[in-house]
Amino acid sequence: MTPDFPRIRRLPPYVFEEVNRLKARLRSQGVDIIDFGMGNPDMPTPKHIVDKLIETARDPKSGRYSASRGILGLRRAMAGYYARRFDVRLDPDSEVIATLGSKEGFANLAQAVTGPGDVIICPDPAYPIHAYGFIIAGGVIRPLPALSPEEYLSGIGRAVRESPAPKVLVVSYPSNPTAQWVDLDFYREVIALAKRNDMLVLSDIAYSEIYFENNPPPSILQVEGAKDIAVEVNSLSKTYAMAGWRVGMVVGNARMCAALARVKSYLDYGAFTPVQVAAVAALNGPQECVDEIRATYKARRDVLVTAMRRAGWDVPSPPASMFAWAPVPEPFREAGSMLFSKLLIEEAAVAVAPGVAFGAAGEGYVRIGLVENEHRIRQAARNVKRFLDQSGQLLSRAREQAPAT
Repeated sequence: MTPDFPRIRRLPPYVFEEVNRLKARLRSQGVDIIDFGMGNPDMPTPKHIVDKLIETARDPKSGRYSASRGILGLRRAMAGYYARRFDVRLDPDSEVIATLGSKEGFANLAQAVTGPGDVIICPDPAYPIHAYGFIIAGGVIRPLPALSPEEYLSGIGRAVRESPAPKVLVVSYPSNPTAQWVDLDFYREVIALAKRNDMLVLSDIAYSEIYFENNPPPSILQVEGAKDIAVEVNSLSKTYAMAGWRVGMVVGNARMCAALARVKSYLDYGAFTPVQVAAVAALNGPQECVDEIRATYKARRDVLVTAMRRAGWDVPSPPASMFAWAPVPEPFREAGSMLFSKLLIEEAAVAVAPGVAFGAAGEGYVRIGLVENEHRIRQAARNVKRFLDQSGQLLSRAREQAPAT
């Protein structure tokens, strides 16, 4: 008998995988792909952070098990960051959990707070773990269109009146993939709505330090009374170019933090201790590196927007995050984001992420990561111009090949 895996059945094929296979095949043929598809920072981790890792790793005791909720020094540093950046006071013992990146933190938090059939309000489009972390945990997603914060907030107001009543509300700003940004008034409305309707709130703020035009993005925990019902997921990945180090945090409501800590105690022993000590050096050390990383993303954003517009693709300028969220160019709009993305790789050697990978409402868009240097961005724009100039021929050929594929 073939065994059944019911949780796996609830997960659709990973949309990115199709694009990734195509990238791998072309690279194996020697094609130089300019890859904007994955939000994978290409900048080096600042030297003082790496030096602290090396220094700590030389301690003979460093290879021992660590603490699943994070070493106390790291939890104190995370609380210190929230105090400096947001003027939010956190108890390192009860309101801060260090996680193996924000993605793991979000997924384990979903396991901690979700019961079978619990309804979760989630934005669409959204980073996939926002929905699938809860689906894996047995929850039911009620996706709401979120192409603007106003649209999402309006949808929440309607969704809370539906049955069964939702238990959890997910918000994420600056947004991955849409790069949208919100102010404290938005969070005040979210907290008021959630309290009136007995919901928990999970806020993902992994891009809190990657912003360009506005004031620094706020934290939902700045809202009075937010800690009664809300936690926030954050990360060092983009702020300090530490994506592969896997250091994140969940902070806020003590009851939810305790539930997460209990789940984690069964699943992991925390990150390698030298990584945690290096993370302390990142949070407590000089912050000029954060300004430099932010400036690099801003420069890339400006080059991308200008170069692509000259090439004939009107890419909106993102106010925050390390992504641009761009409409599929008009000639390819009917073909959809997946086919457009595949043709763009095959014909222009430029990789982007199809919007449909982030939810049904993402159709018609693609996400462009600011993860290539300015020279490569300009080269990509030249390739895109030639690609758009041939749009009629490329679409005709794709339609002819469609029955065979």
